[in-house]
Amino acid sequence: MAIARRLASAAEYILVPALALLCSLVLFGAFVGVSGRSPLDLYFYMYQGAFGTWFSWQNTLTRAAPLILTALCTALPAQLGLVIIGGEGALLMGALAATAAGLAMPSAPPLVVQMSMLLVGAAAGGIWIVLSGALQHYRGVNETISSLLLVYIAIALLNHIVEGPMRDPTSLNKPSTRDIGAANMIGTIPGTDVHWGLALGVVAAVVCYVLIFHTTFGFAARVSGGNIRAAKIVGLNVGRLILIVCMIAGAMAGLAGTIEVVAVQGRANANLAVGYGFTGILVAFLARHNPLAIIPVAILLGGIGASGGLLQRRLGLPDASILVLQGIIFICVLASETLYGRFPLLNRLKA
Repeated sequence: MAIARRLASAAEYILVPALALLCSLVLFGAFVGVSGRSPLDLYFYMYQGAFGTWFSWQNTLTRAAPLILTALCTALPAQLGLVIIGGEGALLMGALAATAAGLAMPSAPPLVVQMSMLLVGAAAGGIWIVLSGALQHYRGVNETISSLLLVYIAIALLNHIVEGPMRDPTSLNKPSTRDIGAANMIGTIPGTDVHWGLALGVVAAVVCYVLIFHTTFGFAARVSGGNIRAAKIVGLNVGRLILIVCMIAGAMAGLAGTIEVVAVQGRANANLAVGYGFTGILVAFLARHNPLAIIPVAILLGGIGASGGLLQRRLGLPDASILVLQGIIFICVLASETLYGRFPLLNRLKA
């Protein structure tokens, strides 16, 4: 019976988000059909652009790497009952701090520069999210609002520093910092064009899963998220848990920004603010804040993003149409929460 209950719970865990995703694709197909395009063509080109060729797969996996890390920025605080949506800001601060660290060591060995950039970027992202956690715990400020507002502060800081103190004088049309140097860039996984950021993201997701679900620290965090009053009664230091989890969560997003610099951009500029942090929120919710489930969901959402260019070329859809689909998915995921516990067959198995 215990096995049957676990299988029923796992089936429901997969079925509900799958139904939400299917419903969102149907709605998006109807949305595109109203504009005179064929929904069947839409689905075909989405598949081709995301998973149809080896080139598409590499593009998808490259986009999935930062999504895994930014999704962890939302998923980890959710274990404590916190709704943190500031991954985009932590990503930008991590990227900016990492770039500054790389430029500060022009003659250091590449490995030293890379490791320093990863550490500094993770620390900057962690501090950025800790601000929201500290405001919530010590002053009662809503963490959702504060983390969102910090995103706009991060964007403003990025633009100011890139266009001011750290601007490369030779970057005329698109203000950027100086290049960190080709020697300091991380390479690609052998046999692919996918950078090592994907491997880092997968390892981070696995480590976070073990931390949350297989350690006493993670158990304490989940107890606090389930009932903060009971956690305080049994002597758990809830404030400490909030700050540590927020630091780890922000560090994940900071690493995403660092990877974008050392593997893709090579410098800090406005191209870093492409919405990976916001898409990571959707990934986390679709994965129900499970670090392991984030990996396949990030690949799926990365594929949807990768298909945008093909949809634009073949169907004439605007590039923002993918954002419309992401919005529909998010609404369907939130609406699907009411479906849990409403499948009679699964309920009988769980009884």
